[in-house]
Amino acid sequence: MQMTKVRILTLIAMVLMIGAYLSPIWWVSLTAPNYPKEAFPDGIRIHFHFDGVYNGCKAPAESTRMAQETLQADLGDDLEHRDEGSSSGEKPQVGLDCVHEMNTINHYVGMYPILTGSPVELRLSKFIFAFLAVMMLGFMVTRRKHQLMILGAGFAGVSAWMVGDQLIMGNLDKFAVVYHDAAATFFNQPEVLGRWVANLKLATKVSIGGLIVAMVIVWLGVWKIRKFSLLLVLVPALLPVFFVLDYAGWLWFFGHNLHPWGAFTVKPFMPTVFGEGKVAQFSTYSYPYYGYAMLLGTSVTSLLALLIRRKLMREDPNVN
Repeated sequence: MQMTKVRILTLIAMVLMIGAYLSPIWWVSLTAPNYPKEAFPDGIRIHFHFDGVYNGCKAPAESTRMAQETLQADLGDDLEHRDEGSSSGEKPQVGLDCVHEMNTINHYVGMYPILTGSPVELRLSKFIFAFLAVMMLGFMVTRRKHQLMILGAGFAGVSAWMVGDQLIMGNLDKFAVVYHDAAATFFNQPEVLGRWVANLKLATKVSIGGLIVAMVIVWLGVWKIRKFSLLLVLVPALLPVFFVLDYAGWLWFFGHNLHPWGAFTVKPFMPTVFGEGKVAQFSTYSYPYYGYAMLLGTSVTSLLALLIRRKLMREDPNVN
């Protein structure tokens, strides 16, 4: 009966974890007097997911024209540059792509484009989540032999998928081109960008190797150490902490590595991680979104499953 509770709680935790991966985890918005609420009800808003940063602007249809006029007035030079790439010769409609607009605003104070942040974590996030899901599947069984079979097959599959997707199919190289072009939009220094791309490729390959080594360590740990199996669910339970640490770390990087290209000089600063802040005339808002609530649900259910399993292991030496 107790083991059934462990399995149900772990399954719920895994479903919530997968749901969090597919959902926005955090949102950030910038507001200013020159971005009227009628045109930008949510300000210049972006959503952070585990696999990237997405547009968070969903203005009502009637406000779209006003938003276009506002952007044309404030970002005219940038819009003209964007129009140059139109093959039809006609000016494209300016949609509310708030990732692009926030990049443009940040550019004025010398901040790097958003895509340059956490490029390795975002590219490998789907494999990391698959790794954690396999660990949770292994946690649902009690016999070491069965655990090792599930972990071994799952880890082999994730490793093959990761190497095939990033290296054999060339998706790492494809992303390196996107990364280079996004950075070059505001930062046209070929020699520096060349180093960035080389570092990105190296860091990704090292991280792929590190993940494979971590899988081997987990498999060996479960094989050799009885209580090591508790880590199979403890690590996923810490996802909310891992996310905030990584998010805050990259915000620090952006705020403390300002480039002198900025039209306005701003002292290095720590962007707002949680709550409301102020940068120049902009008010900034940074808050968790519903995906983070799913992460917290993953943490709670995982820890409950761990506590029950720990008690079972004390009472029954046959439970791994």
